[in-house]
Amino acid sequence: MIYLCGVHSIAFALFHAAFWRLFRWRTELARVGRPTRAIVQILNLRLIHVFLGIGIVCFVFPEELAGTPLGRALLLLMALFWVGRTIEQLVFLRIDHPLVHGLTAAFVLGAGLFALPLL
Repeated sequence: MIYLCGVHSIAFALFHAAFWRLFRWRTELARVGRPTRAIVQILNLRLIHVFLGIGIVCFVFPEELAGTPLGRALLLLMALFWVGRTIEQLVFLRIDHPLVHGLTAAFVLGAGLFALPLL
């Protein structure tokens, strides 16, 4: 199960790495102010870093994640991260589109994957 958490995290790192192309940030972000443009890109780079780090930890330390208080705390934090991300999706991205619904499902999946080893 924890390996699946790692796959999920690395997949999201790769997805976020594609944001510049997928969302045409070169032109789209040129329309907003410089601070907003910088903040969006910096936050995205930090998310890539976090997702890669969590993914690597899942592959290198699966027993520690499942069997130590610190590992279980990290699993709980990631489950809560995905629960929060799901709620934020519903609040801020109210777009009725299959891709948006697919992303929401992927967030729910992340919450479940990280929560299951805690049971």
